[in-house]
This record gives sequence, structure tokens and C-alpha cells, in this order.
Amino acid sequence: MRPSERLEYDPIEGRPALRLPAGKRMAVWVIVNVETWSDTDPMPRTVLTPPAGGIPAPDVPNWAWHEYGNRVGVWRMIEAMDRQEVTGTLAINGQAVTHYPQISKAALDRGWEFVGHGFTQKNMQKVEDERADIQATTKAIETATGRRPRGWLGPGLTETWETPDILVEEGYEYVCDWVLDDQPVELATRTSPIVNIPYTQECNDVAMMLIQHHPAREYFQRAVDQFDQLYKDSADSARVMALVVHPYIMGVPHRLRYFEQALQHIRAHKDVAFMTGEQILDWYRDVRPS
Repeated sequence: MRPSERLEYDPIEGRPALRLPAGKRMAVWVIVNVETWSDTDPMPRTVLTPPAGGIPAPDVPNWAWHEYGNRVGVWRMIEAMDRQEVTGTLAINGQAVTHYPQISKAALDRGWEFVGHGFTQKNMQKVEDERADIQATTKAIETATGRRPRGWLGPGLTETWETPDILVEEGYEYVCDWVLDDQPVELATRTSPIVNIPYTQECNDVAMMLIQHHPAREYFQRAVDQFDQLYKDSADSARVMALVVHPYIMGVPHRLRYFEQALQHIRAHKDVAFMTGEQILDWYRDVRPS
């Protein structure tokens, strides 16, 4: 099924209004991505190129750059979210669940939601057996948490032609890869529909810091600008905003404060709710138009 065949064009203007409980007008969810990068394969992202070019193996500086996030950066991030009383959503590779057990335990102890994020950080179109990869990710999260994950985020938002179909068949209820709306939408599959929860490509530290090469303060400025506009839009119908962070990017010393400042700005609005992906899913299922 082509992407355009999975949902019809439905402009947000003219839709029935969606209402959040307790007088809230907007939901914000914070997704922390924890990943495993192979120390034998080429690095999927790099911060430093080798002096003589080429693709080095092992690529120690770039592997270590990422690993810093899981050894140090994520703990700064967790502390910042604790201070701001934000319950996060952990998008985690299945392999990372056991590679970094202390991170899994910290998220579990805080009641964070675990979302499947591929078994390793690899393009889903290049995975040898997509269904087996999804199953292995599901099993790893269920073993660590006692619960099957309900949501899925493809590594780099990658999907094959069949990904939504397989996800539904493997028990997943929502996906985050389809960044095309400010409210949840339903995607058709060959069995039953799957809900897409609004995610973000532009309030995402990968895009800002690694691709567009903005200074660290851009994260705060863009998050605040996006939030303020969506808050205005939500006067008549609820909106959903995502903030996306990676420990090796926003968890480093010169960036962390801008992430926390964005959370502080949002928290100052008492009619905005921080939620997890599954909380947004359950709310939407309760209030969506028939």
C-alpha cells in the first residue's frame, strides 16, 4: 500500500473539535531516543570526519561521540525532566534495552512509556527480516518492563511498504513516523487501522544540530516558537506537540540547558498537559469522531 493510500486528505480546518480532559487545550509529549550503534559498521551519523577521508573501521571518535550520550548525557536529561516533573516516552532500540540496563531501569522506575524503535539503529528498509526485527524489539521491551510496547517509532522514521501492516499484526496500536498533522490520525492497513501520534522532524535535535548545524540555543527558540503557535491554534480544538531529544545531542554540557528551558516555558501554561504517547492514544480513542 502506498503512503497516500493509507489515509485520505482531511484538512484540520472544519474537523470536529477535540477536547482534552480537565480543561487542557494542548498535549505535549517528550520523546527521548536511546539507541545502539554498531562499533563495527559505518556510523549512521558522524561529528568528525577522518583526516584522510574514507570510512574508517573502527570509527572510534564517532562511536564514542554517541556512546557519551548513554554514559553521561541521558542522566542530565533525566534529571532535567525530573526537575520539571515531566514523564517521558523512551523510544529505545530492542538491543539497547539490555545494553544499557541502568537507563531502562531509570525510565521504568519513573513510569516512562517504552516505545519500540527497531532492534538496532538501522534503516528498516535494510533490515533482513522486518517482522523478526519488530518481534525481537517487542520481546526485549516486554522482558524488561513486563508490558508489550503499544507504540512504534522507526529508526530515522524509516518504513517499508508493509511496516504499518506488520505493526498491527504484531500488536502495535500506534506509530509516530507520519509527521503530517497536529492531531492523531488513523492509517489504513491490510487488517485494522493504526493510529499515528504527531511526532516532529523540525523540533528534533538531529535536524537542528546535526543537519542544519544551528547553535545550541536554536532548540529553545524553535521549541518555544512552535509551542506558542500551536497553543494559539488550540483555542478551538486540541493540538499535540512533540519534543524530540537524543542523549548524545541535547544531553551534552553546552546544550542541556536549552532543553530544560523549553520545558520550563511549556510548564508555565497551566492548561497544557505533558503526556506520554499511550496517554495521547487513549484520549484520542475516547474522543475521536465516529
